[in-house]
Amino acid sequence: MLDATQYVPRLKALYRDRIRAALREEFGYRNEMQVPRLDKIVLNIGAGAEAVRDSKKIKSAQEDLSMIAGQRAVITRAKKSIAGFRVREDMPLGVKVTLRGDRMYEFLDRLINIALPRIRDFRGVKGTAFDGRGNYALGIREHIVFPEINFDKVDEVWGLDVVICTTARTDAEAKALLKHFNMPFNS
Repeated sequence: MLDATQYVPRLKALYRDRIRAALREEFGYRNEMQVPRLDKIVLNIGAGAEAVRDSKKIKSAQEDLSMIAGQRAVITRAKKSIAGFRVREDMPLGVKVTLRGDRMYEFLDRLINIALPRIRDFRGVKGTAFDGRGNYALGIREHIVFPEINFDKVDEVWGLDVVICTTARTDAEAKALLKHFNMPFNS
């Protein structure tokens, strides 16, 4: 049996052994702490109109996101009432989860090597979806591309937002970091 202190996620070991040195050489960092690294990954499912009509849908989305992330998802609620959308204050509208540490590296590995290639007509992810501060966001139309989801038991197909937060100061540094992790950029 593996001891918890011995196991290191594959991408975490790759970052520590190769990527950090490659980025340091590429950008000429003098200090080890200047080298960009992953900070967190935030996953979000916005249930929206389905959650307004049927409160059980939010529980379904929470269970699915918890299985994908490997930790319990939190229900997000409306801050204000919006009559046009039939939304009341404190009504559940979506679910989110924030991954850090080893779970973050495990999720990124599954995203890049298993989930993204399973998307129909996949030609890579946009290389321009950075926010100007080194964070990358992408949307997945169907959450069923993750192997943890049993397709036969799915009652609703959800879209999934994935935000990868890094400590990089610029988009170029963040893109270089994600390229070293083999993120399949198309541009």
